[in-house]
Amino acid sequence: MTVPRGSAPPTGPGHRPDGPAPTPAGDPAELLAALGGSWTWILGSAVATLVPGVLVLVWPNESLHVLAVLIGLYLLVIGVFRFVAAFSRREQGERLPGLLLALLFVLAGVLCLRNPMQTIAALSLIVGVVWLVSGMLTAYTALATRDLPHRGVVLAAAALGIVAGVVVLALPTESARALTRLLGLWLVLLGLVELGVAFAWRAALRRAAAAHQGGIAAPL
Repeated sequence: MTVPRGSAPPTGPGHRPDGPAPTPAGDPAELLAALGGSWTWILGSAVATLVPGVLVLVWPNESLHVLAVLIGLYLLVIGVFRFVAAFSRREQGERLPGLLLALLFVLAGVLCLRNPMQTIAALSLIVGVVWLVSGMLTAYTALATRDLPHRGVVLAAAALGIVAGVVVLALPTESARALTRLLGLWLVLLGLVELGVAFAWRAALRRAAAAHQGGIAAPL
């Protein structure tokens, strides 16, 4: 899942309640940092997880080929979200886990799309490993990041990712239908948790903006 900026929400004359302040157009890294630190970007990542989960649950009778394509596209899209979100970390040491996680999602997505006729076991292995590693890296980032708002929510999302990975890897699925239901259920759960993270981050941004405005209005 996406972990927002590594410290308390920024404030200042250019700060907006829906995300970080505008940055100079000439610096791509700063533009990516502004985008990745916005609560709407986290919301987009949540929707990108939730929608495939709903689709998989609504059409459980589709073939393994269709399931592999859906999962592959999901992994590629989430990889892009993770890549941009990584630039919202201020320190290089905090940015590296996010970039590694983005690379993992993209590689897994390519594997799913390159051979969509692979076996059920192979697809389960790819998704299970991605969720397990993603949850572990998210937990590490949440614990290592200083002044992270709503750390408990982020850790809960990380724990859910770890459990999802363990369940997919540990429970054998004998049919594409069983795998579809399992993956769809976990995608929906992960998407709902990330929705909670997005709205919690929006609340933190608004509180920071309100505190900054109160500080300006207070007499010296």
